[in-house]
Amino acid sequence: METNEQTTPKRCEWVGNHAIYEDYHDQQWGRPVLDSQQLFAKLCLDGQQAGLSWLTILKKQANYEAAFFNFDPDKIVQMTDADVETQMQNAGIVRNRLKIQSIIKNARAYCQLREQQPFSEFIWQFTQGKTVVNAWQDIGQVPTSTAQSDAMSKALKKAGFSFVGTTICYAFMQAVGIVNDHTTDCHCYAETAALARR
Repeated sequence: METNEQTTPKRCEWVGNHAIYEDYHDQQWGRPVLDSQQLFAKLCLDGQQAGLSWLTILKKQANYEAAFFNFDPDKIVQMTDADVETQMQNAGIVRNRLKIQSIIKNARAYCQLREQQPFSEFIWQFTQGKTVVNAWQDIGQVPTSTAQSDAMSKALKKAGFSFVGTTICYAFMQAVGIVNDHTTDCHCYAETAALARR
């Protein structure tokens, strides 16, 4: 008779047994994202996580997409102070004024930045357009920031973005496949390593 342990795929330790986490880990985390608007959306959502668990934000992701025009920067930049007040009453998102304002601020920065270069190109430059494929054996080895996330954070802040500290930037890099931090015993490790940008 098979045990549950044999039928459940081995995942990175942080996933636990939350179904929403399992799906996010298996389908999205660590897979390279090249679309500029998708990268913008993910960076904004990671900023909302500051001081909270990623699970909290994942549960609210659809509400954020509804509140912020599916993270269309051209629509977000048109939001007014009155819109901020409306979102402060929105129980479906994190009702933190600075975090709500940061999405609008980030959209402005995004629109200015893309006049010089595509956002995707800007974001991927910190690893020379390649995925950093690590080979951690357990979660304790995985860093919370690196020299590359430090550089990304500094450049994003200089460009006018907020809620983009180095820890948030590193979590973002892991999520969008700029860094592959699946542990080597995870069932997604080989697949995501094969998808890595070389």
